[in-house]
Amino acid sequence: MATETATSRKSGAAAGRPWRSLIAAVVALGVGWGGIVFAANNSVQGAKKDENGFDGDAPTAILIEASSGSVLFEKNADELRAPSSMMKLMTAEVVFNAIKKGDVKLTDEYRVSENAWRRGGAPSGTSTMFAAINSKVSVDDLLHGAIIPSGNDACIALAEGIAGNERTFATDFMTKRARELGMTKSTFGNSNGLPDPANKMTVRELSKLARYVIQTYPEFYKLFGEKEFTWNKIRQQNRNPLLNSLTGADGLKTGYTKEGGYGMVGSAVQNDTRLIVVVNGLEDPEDRATEAKKMLEWGFHSFETRTLFAANQQIGYAKVFGGDSRSVKLASPEPIKVMVPKNGNEKLIARIVYSGPVRAPVQSGQQVGLVRVWRGANVAMEAPVYAAEAVATGSTMRRAIDGASELVIGMFRASAEKL
Repeated sequence: MATETATSRKSGAAAGRPWRSLIAAVVALGVGWGGIVFAANNSVQGAKKDENGFDGDAPTAILIEASSGSVLFEKNADELRAPSSMMKLMTAEVVFNAIKKGDVKLTDEYRVSENAWRRGGAPSGTSTMFAAINSKVSVDDLLHGAIIPSGNDACIALAEGIAGNERTFATDFMTKRARELGMTKSTFGNSNGLPDPANKMTVRELSKLARYVIQTYPEFYKLFGEKEFTWNKIRQQNRNPLLNSLTGADGLKTGYTKEGGYGMVGSAVQNDTRLIVVVNGLEDPEDRATEAKKMLEWGFHSFETRTLFAANQQIGYAKVFGGDSRSVKLASPEPIKVMVPKNGNEKLIARIVYSGPVRAPVQSGQQVGLVRVWRGANVAMEAPVYAAEAVATGSTMRRAIDGASELVIGMFRASAEKL
């Protein structure tokens, strides 16, 4: 069932050093109509082996490069934990998205209810923007209050203003939006991360959310780097310690609850490279700051960006059903890049993953699947791949032959599943 093509060539690296070799092969990973998954494997090796790994102290942690999504380090990255105030990133994204769609305006004003004041304001003893009870505050100011001093009252006021009540906002807005962004594990019970059994996120999904916010809302992302905010004549400092301790740091959010421990989502840019770090479950706020800074500094020092596939370079093939061609070439309109250790000899495996065969007709530029790059047992990054050419519908005979072939494959698969 598998077809294989192999090429060996040198690919220029972004840092000026070529890859030693590139081996491509197309293999079948599974069979069955509508569910055949194929993979194109590219093994890539650099120069010398780098022994300087990172051994983090945080129970859960991840470090990614923002542009490519390359994972540089991860530890228990898919473990669900209480995200504490880091969850405010999801509330912020929901509001940013509503503003972008025109459903909400920065000038809209929401009332600070007694519930928002008692549970998240001055009487709560938690982080607050000190909004006065029954006052009306603009969405713009509430966003400042939610992001910079981590105001729980600001989050509740936004939730109530948009959805009518906080629980509806958490389930019908935050959870729904998380699923739309591909965050399949995150669940939310409120808008601000205060203790609730439903508040669960992984550091991987927090990093994915942070990356999306940075790339999609540059005009709003700058709020995360503002160092202070004054409301009700009370000036408060941004709670992110990286802003004053790491060159290029400009976000994002700290968090703490007894259940979740101390956590942080941080980001910084150095030499035109942006890294995002997420740590959670630490026992001390100083450890949180130290760990996040140490991980970012290690990433900037130890990694560099290299090009795995150039823009519009053929990456592999996908099988086509009922077309005038049996396969379609795949490529990406953007260069596919990955972060690799400097002077390293690390082996990467790139696989094209899709469900198929792809039914004809196939349009040029149609997304077919993903190229997923593996570093050892972990996914280093993934990017969409598209049809590099059009494939028209084949003749009646061609469609009949393909249909018969898929029927036989389906029968073999059904028999195998019974064994």
